[in-house]
Amino acid sequence: MLQARFSKNLWNFKLDTGLELDNQILVLWGPSGAGKTTLLHCLAGLVSPSEGFISLNKRILYSSVDRINIPARHRSIAYLFQDYALFPHITVQENVYYGLKCQKRRDANSRLNSMQLLDSFGVKHLMHRYPRQLSGGEKQRVALARALAVKPQLLLLDEPFSALDKENKIILRQEIKMLHNQWKIPFLLVTHDEEDASFLGDVVVGIDQGAMREIKRAGA
Repeated sequence: MLQARFSKNLWNFKLDTGLELDNQILVLWGPSGAGKTTLLHCLAGLVSPSEGFISLNKRILYSSVDRINIPARHRSIAYLFQDYALFPHITVQENVYYGLKCQKRRDANSRLNSMQLLDSFGVKHLMHRYPRQLSGGEKQRVALARALAVKPQLLLLDEPFSALDKENKIILRQEIKMLHNQWKIPFLLVTHDEEDASFLGDVVVGIDQGAMREIKRAGA
C-alpha cells in the first residue's frame, strides 16, 4: 500500500498531496503545469517535498519530522518517464539490464527474467537494436520491461501515451490494464487525457494548481 501526505512549495503554487492506494491503478488527471509530474518526482525520490511523509508497504521513504529521505535507487519504485528515457547509445537488451546493474542484481535468474519480460512485451526480437531504430510503441514496451525488471513495489507512469498515435494508444492502454492485473502492484499514472483516465483508473484524482480532488473510485 502507498500512503503519502506531503506538500511541495513551487514558485507559483503549493502542491498538497494526500494519497492512499492499494493494488489499484490511480490516475492523476489534469492540465499541463498542474503539479502532476512534481508529485511523481516526490514519490520517486527525484525531488524532496517541503514537508510530510511517504510510506510504501509500511516502509517510510520520506518523513520531514523524522528526517528520513530514502534515495531513489533504494525505494523499490519504477518510473516510466514521458520520453521513456532509454539510453540511445546502448541496445534494447543493455537498456533492460541497466536497472539490474544499478541494483546489483545481474545474476542469471534476473537476466533470464529480463528476457522473459521482453518476450512478453513482444520486443525480444529487437534486443540488439538501438532506441533510434524503434517505433514509439516499441520504445514504450522496452521502457516498461526495463522498469519492471527490478520487480518494483510501485510503478509510476508519466503521460505514457503522449508520443503515440491513436491506434497505438488504444492498444497500449489495454496492455497497461493487463499488465496491472498480472503484477498486482499499485500503478500511479499521470495524464491530461480524459479517455485515458476513464479507461484505466480504478481511482481518478483531478489535480489543478496543486489542489487535488477525487473524481472516481471503482465500486463507489
